[in-house]
Formats: sequence, structure tokens, C-alpha cells
Amino acid sequence: MIVAIVGPTATGKSNLGLDFAQRMSHDPELNARFPGGAEIISADAFQLYRGMDIGTAKTPESERQGIPHHQIDVLWPDAEASVAAYQKYARADVAEIQSRGALPLVVGGSGLYVRALLDVLEFPPTDPAVRARWEAQAEQLGARQLHGILQRQDPKAAETIEPLNARRLVRALEVIEITGRPFSATLPRGEYWQHDTHVFYLTRKLDELDERINARSREMFIQGLLEETARLAADRVHPWGITAQKATGYSQALAVLRGEMTVEDGIAATALATRQLSRRQIKWFRRDKRTVEMTWNQTGLEEQSRSFFAQVRSQILGR
Repeated sequence: MIVAIVGPTATGKSNLGLDFAQRMSHDPELNARFPGGAEIISADAFQLYRGMDIGTAKTPESERQGIPHHQIDVLWPDAEASVAAYQKYARADVAEIQSRGALPLVVGGSGLYVRALLDVLEFPPTDPAVRARWEAQAEQLGARQLHGILQRQDPKAAETIEPLNARRLVRALEVIEITGRPFSATLPRGEYWQHDTHVFYLTRKLDELDERINARSREMFIQGLLEETARLAADRVHPWGITAQKATGYSQALAVLRGEMTVEDGIAATALATRQLSRRQIKWFRRDKRTVEMTWNQTGLEEQSRSFFAQVRSQILGR
């Protein structure tokens, strides 16, 4: 069994995950089912990076209440995060957690990472030479003609790709040539990798979510986001990679350090970028009709936590 808590940033997923794991440890029936308790697997693309703590709202080790956390601090900032690599290592974590008689509790808001871990999803190989050849074809013939080629080779894939989306058309034709299989065979099928998977989508009213985002953006700068960013930018052993430094909050902090923004401008820009991110996350997770949606509010958190625990408990115990 796998349980997941997903949703947009600043909804309170991390705290809810810790609360659930603690409640589980005091429940005799769940202890009998999962004697190893619960262990958390992060599904956050930027919490993978060491040293990026404040800007990613990483739960400090001192606040993890003894609950094991996985897929946090596994990459240096000069590495390029890969969804395919995350799938490989996070699924290995699932297997190890289950072998210890524990429950894997997936917590995060990076939609593709959640899908890579939980869904039947294949990441086909790449070949730079093959891709370059199809890119040249796209440049010469145009995307519409490439779409016609894909229709003949894999009609099902052609139905899912817009005729003018040259990048995806090139990728589909590259995969077909490399693997000898239809690209459509690698597309998500809306099936969980492990059958007994329960996903809970945590959300809040938009005005309340925006208030939380605005407050958290300011708190990050108060806690030392500028100092953390300066330290990361100055590291010559593991120089900050392009992907890592584009994380929301860090790009704004860099602009402040370069004198391109005031601190107040940096806070406002971080809040805006985070609000925009939250809307994209909401659209992503709401598309998945398999999830159980839960709308939370600022008040009654203890009651809501108990209700969530009871709901998941009944599913785990089959009641």
C-alpha cells in the first residue's frame, strides 16, 4: 500500500504528513498492520538539493519528529534533477520501506514527480543523433508534415499531440525509431504502479492560500533566504546549476543580491511567482479524478487532521 498527500505549495502537506505518521504510531490496529510505522517520501523537485532549505520550505531535521524522510538532500546543487532518476530511486525507497513493514507516505506538490512515482509511466531512452535528425526534419518540413509522418507510424500518439507542437512530435518520432515500439505505448494510462494506492489532494480557498503564500514568502527572507542564496552562489566545489537556481525564491533572491531589486521587491516577486506556481499545481492535480479532494481552512486544523486520519485509516483497514 502507498498513501500520498499532494497539492499546491503552502497548503500544509508537510505538517499533515507528519501529523498522520505520528497518529499512526499510536494506533494499535495500524501498528499491527504496519509495525514499521510510516516513512515519508518527498515528491518535491527542489527538495532533492542539499543546502536549498529555506527557499524550498524543507522541514528541518529537528522538526521531523523521528519520522524517516527520503528523497531529500540527495543531490548537490550542480546536478541536474531527472524525473526518470527520481522514479528509479523513489521506487527503490518504496520497496525498502515496505520490506520493513512500514507504510510509504508520499508528500509533495511536483506533479510530474508524483506521477512518475505513483503511476505506470515509462521514460524511453534518448539518442542525440536521432533527435538532431528529426529536429532538422522539423525545421525543413515544418511541424504539420512531421505530424503527418507520426499519424502514419503511430495514429494513437498523433491524436494526443498538437500538429504544431514540434518538440513533442520530434520526441515521439525519436522514441519510435530508437525502440521500434509505438510512442503511445509509453504514454500514461491512468493506472497506479501499485494497485493499493490512495492519493489525497489537499487544497484551500484561493484567498486563504494566497495569504499563506504571501506570509511564507516574507518569512523566508526573514529566516535568511538571502544568506542561503549567497552561500549557494559562492560554492565553488558544487557550483549552482542552472536548474537549481531557477527555483522560486532563489532567482528573486539572486536579483536582490545583484542590486536589481530591493528586498521588498524580492519578497513581492517571490510571492507572485509562488501564487502562479500554485495555480499550475491546482490545474495539474484537479485533472486526476482518482484523487480524494480535501479543502482545508485556517481554523479547526486539529479536527481536520483527526478527520483525515480517520478517513485514511478506514481505507487502510478496509472499512
